[in-house]
Amino acid sequence: MSSVDERETGTGAVVARLSRLDQFLPIWIGLAMAAGLLLGRLIPGLNSALEAVTIGGISLPIALGLLIMMYPVLAKVRYDRLDTVAGDRRLLFFSLLLNWIVGPALMFALAWIFLADQPEYRTGLIIVGLARCIAMVIIWNDLACGDREAAAVLVALNSVFQVLAFGLLGWFYLTLLPQWLDLPGAELTVSGLDIAGNVLIFLGIPLLAGFLTRRLGERARGRQWYEARFLPKIGPAALYGLLFTIVILFALQGDAITSRPWDVALIAVPLLAYFAIMWAGSYALGRAAGLNYERTTTLAFTAAGNNFELAIAVAIGTFGVTSGQALAGVVGPLIEVPVLVALVYVSLGLRRRLFPAATSPSALR
Repeated sequence: MSSVDERETGTGAVVARLSRLDQFLPIWIGLAMAAGLLLGRLIPGLNSALEAVTIGGISLPIALGLLIMMYPVLAKVRYDRLDTVAGDRRLLFFSLLLNWIVGPALMFALAWIFLADQPEYRTGLIIVGLARCIAMVIIWNDLACGDREAAAVLVALNSVFQVLAFGLLGWFYLTLLPQWLDLPGAELTVSGLDIAGNVLIFLGIPLLAGFLTRRLGERARGRQWYEARFLPKIGPAALYGLLFTIVILFALQGDAITSRPWDVALIAVPLLAYFAIMWAGSYALGRAAGLNYERTTTLAFTAAGNNFELAIAVAIGTFGVTSGQALAGVVGPLIEVPVLVALVYVSLGLRRRLFPAATSPSALR
């Protein structure tokens, strides 16, 4: 496991200390996306095979990829430090504000601004905005040297609110608010139990596994062995899981994406605006509030990311697999993945300029 010297916190210095896999992450992700799209187009019946078994409404291969992706990062979390995050009321307040008030409202506005005459895509984008991130944000935060403990707490907080608020916000933004504004709306059928199951599987299982691994590993061999010997061995699995998930996800939806390129471009524009505004606004808020680099970064990525797995599952379950709403959900990760990878490097580049007194970031891998 490597760490970054306090005097060398620029992007180049950080990237130089990443593994070869990490250094070329944008290339690997691009290749994974391309491979998935090609597989989906070239192999007849692949979609049916991949969707034959589901967990929490999500294809089994994707589910396994997500679990493999999240476990190593959650095994790195120092759970004995979580109380310091839970006591940071500013961070918790800002996260709830950005995720459950600003984010959905911004996506609603952008969907109507850019897709006013495309009701299916508009509805799909609004659903994406309601699904706050509980999975891949763990990876982006870790790559950007954010606060792992803060990420774990904020993701758990998002999960609770996702169970409680997703259906209510869906009714508000798709039915009630359009009625108030005299706009055409839509009905959203979503089960709170299904969302709770989704959260339990994709956050609860890797979180419990990570906690038990650290607890038992430190008890048996000590913290020094656990962090210096064990974590470096399991660390690369997170990115392998990420790349595998991307391949399978785009293989499942390759035909929909490649057969309707103009529609993909229409959906991509408001998504690009959304990710840029949410990330930059959250980063600026954290900086203005006096949060340190690690927590500012965590705030930005947890606010900008979305739970596209849930959004796709809800869109397909409510409107059908061939619907425009489902396509909008699929385009979400097509745009989110490369944009947030780019923002990892932007965040690292801003570290020295905006946080000159920052301490060295957490060990990377």
